[in-house]
Amino acid sequence: MKHSSSFQQGIFYAFAAYFMWGILPLYWALITEINATEILMFRIILSLIFMIILIPITKQWNQLKGDIQQLIQTPKKLIIIVIAGYVVTLNWGIFIYAINENYVLQTSLGYYINPLVSIMLAMIFFKERFTRLEWCAIGLATIGVIYMTIKVGEFPFISLFLAFTFGIYGLLKKLVPLSAISSITIETFATTPMALLYLIFINHSHGLSIGMNSSTFWLIFSGIVTAVPLLSFSAAANRIPLSLIGFIQYVGPTLIFLNGIFVFKEAFNLDQFITFCFIWSGILIYVLSQVVKIRRKPNPLT
Repeated sequence: MKHSSSFQQGIFYAFAAYFMWGILPLYWALITEINATEILMFRIILSLIFMIILIPITKQWNQLKGDIQQLIQTPKKLIIIVIAGYVVTLNWGIFIYAINENYVLQTSLGYYINPLVSIMLAMIFFKERFTRLEWCAIGLATIGVIYMTIKVGEFPFISLFLAFTFGIYGLLKKLVPLSAISSITIETFATTPMALLYLIFINHSHGLSIGMNSSTFWLIFSGIVTAVPLLSFSAAANRIPLSLIGFIQYVGPTLIFLNGIFVFKEAFNLDQFITFCFIWSGILIYVLSQVVKIRRKPNPLT
């Protein structure tokens, strides 16, 4: 019964994480009066502040100290985590920019493509072998990108940037596994000096765009908005197989896609629909390949 309860909790946390990520464009759309780069820098600093408050509440000081000691003893791992912090910062930045510039559908496309990019990176860096179905999935996604470039006349830079930065971030995190709280804290601690220097420079050169307005009010919550989905995802990963999380992850880009059409009213013509059909077909085949893998496992719930 205890295993069943933990499994159900894991599914709940996974859905909660991807639901929060899926509606994130609605949050960033509230912050229209502040420069996108400033938003990113404040997001980093406020995320660190939130984690510093959260750590004693969750009694994770010992875990954090142990993880920091491990990284100090292995400088290579420390460098990897610092790089990971800056890679995910690039991902956050382009996501905020895309929402502010009304490229919501491209962000959706990026996170649909992301799992396929991840398996491609695994092939390159971990020499993993892929099935014909996985190759077919990657091929269809590639055709979708090429079709969009030729027919829509728009190379999906934002989509691919989001997919590859998040894929590389996942790759780096696989090399140095840490708890979610330690990971977010260390990564934001590493990137906060850069954020502070940027804000000081901007303030001295022409002034910050924050002020007594609604955008600044909503920006205050960016640390919470950043950390909570990541913590929820970590809680899910500790309770259910990553293969199951792999299926649930499509909740996020699907919600972003629906937001793009129905909330942000982005144009969605036939050529864009065809592009997404290629991507969705690739995802369907990818999901099918994962089902086949799970069925071949002796114990599919491990």
